[in-house]
Amino acid sequence: MTISERLSDERVSDVRCDDDSLTVDLMDGRTIIVPLAWYPRLAGGSLEQRAKWELCGGGYGIHWPDLDEDLSTEGLLRGAPAPKAA
Repeated sequence: MTISERLSDERVSDVRCDDDSLTVDLMDGRTIIVPLAWYPRLAGGSLEQRAKWELCGGGYGIHWPDLDEDLSTEGLLRGAPAPKAA
């Protein structure tokens, strides 16, 4: 095991949304902040709906049951916005 493997823990510890941003805190102390506009389902939800999230995927994912949205820390770290609707 390398040092980076021991220090890196990409599991979610907290999630916050405001009118402009999605903020995700990771267990290893990093914080990811991305534009809420990247995720239209989240952007279209109410503050209450965005505040109701749960962990999934062993802590590496976030699920918003009221909005049917799922994001992974892998995708957030890559800077991957939601795919464009067809």
